[in-house]
Amino acid sequence: MTDVRRAAERYPGGDPGAGIESWHAFSFGPHYDPDNLRFGALIACNEERLLPGAGFDEHPHSHTEIVTWVVEGELTHRDSTGRATVVRAGDVQRLSAAAGVRHVERNDAGTPLTFVQTWLAPLEPGGEPSYEIVRGIADSTPYAIPEAGAMLHVRRLTAGERTAIPDARCLYVHVVRGEVRLDGEELGPGDAARITGAKELDAVTATGAELLVWEMS
Repeated sequence: MTDVRRAAERYPGGDPGAGIESWHAFSFGPHYDPDNLRFGALIACNEERLLPGAGFDEHPHSHTEIVTWVVEGELTHRDSTGRATVVRAGDVQRLSAAAGVRHVERNDAGTPLTFVQTWLAPLEPGGEPSYEIVRGIADSTPYAIPEAGAMLHVRRLTAGERTAIPDARCLYVHVVRGEVRLDGEELGPGDAARITGAKELDAVTATGAELLVWEMS
């Protein structure tokens, strides 16, 4: 079964006056929707757009696996474990909040920043916070998050290219850019497909596209 959620259906957020524009695919903050709390392990998929100098001041997280994909620009990350990194397009960043961690996310560059951040519920709560960044991840290299029973597949397709979509009990496909046809549906930037019992699917694009595909057990 495929449930398509359009970009325009997302909940708006952020603080435009402070240079922050946010779009939430799941129930988030003041946008409480009891019918849209999670899908599989996913509890949030936020598209964030920060103008130069804008950002999120230090704030806490716990019991959450936070995975960030930069679309354009540079994201400056600092957290309470002492780590400070700059995440760029093509990098995958994961912060395992575990029993608790605080972090700062900012656009300290001179150009606009766009990133997609996904939150996943861990299989077991607690533990020690951890952090990882994979530079320039390849399309052929899935990124596993065993703590949440999930795996991320990045697909960057050229015009006319077709790609196989993994078989999975739960599959979440987010279109970062471009247009694709998936399971008979046309998807554009910001659109997402929530697929239950995915089997023998593929995606094809006439324009070129970038996809984030979450495979969940």
